[in-house]
Amino acid sequence: MRTTTRAWDVLLIGGASGVGKSRAAARIAGELGAFVVEFDDVVAALHAATSAEQHPGLHLFDAWPDPEAALGAEEVLRLQIATARALEEAVLGVVRNRLSVDVPAVVEGDYLTPAAAARACAEAAGAGRRVRAVFLHEGDPAAIGANYARREPGPGPQERRAAVGARYSHWLAARARDHHLPVLDCRPYPTLPARLHRAVGGS
Repeated sequence: MRTTTRAWDVLLIGGASGVGKSRAAARIAGELGAFVVEFDDVVAALHAATSAEQHPGLHLFDAWPDPEAALGAEEVLRLQIATARALEEAVLGVVRNRLSVDVPAVVEGDYLTPAAAARACAEAAGAGRRVRAVFLHEGDPAAIGANYARREPGPGPQERRAAVGARYSHWLAARARDHHLPVLDCRPYPTLPARLHRAVGGS
């Protein structure tokens, strides 16, 4: 991928676990000299710094070490969406902080919601800054499971987790379209960074 222009100060890349966000973010950031923020790290820090009493929305999975095995896929999906919504203000905080410095940033993570991304884009535009968002989509549990197996060979394809991931991916894609945000199919993976770059206005 050869890039010559950057149409954003902060780029948000959302999508379910296992769809290729981290790899795409690293590739684009490397091409454009941007800083990468893994929002999952922010989520882990907030979880560690709060209790269920202080911030119940961040502790919905605390009672189940293996929620996919203990709960049905639809219940895990419901809790995942609720957790993501509880983190929307944190997304805005990260974006505001990144816009306070003159270094472009790519923020990627499972818990970026289209609603938060749309708010971040609108807020930045009102301040004369450029925030763009794109959501990566993979609706096939087998493809997500294959990605898990390559990334985490110990546990293998993790079929239950992959099934939830595919459902969550469909939910994110539908909500992104509701907010008029671009949605990209992850496959073919080799062309994803270039397609992503074009989708957010690069050339």
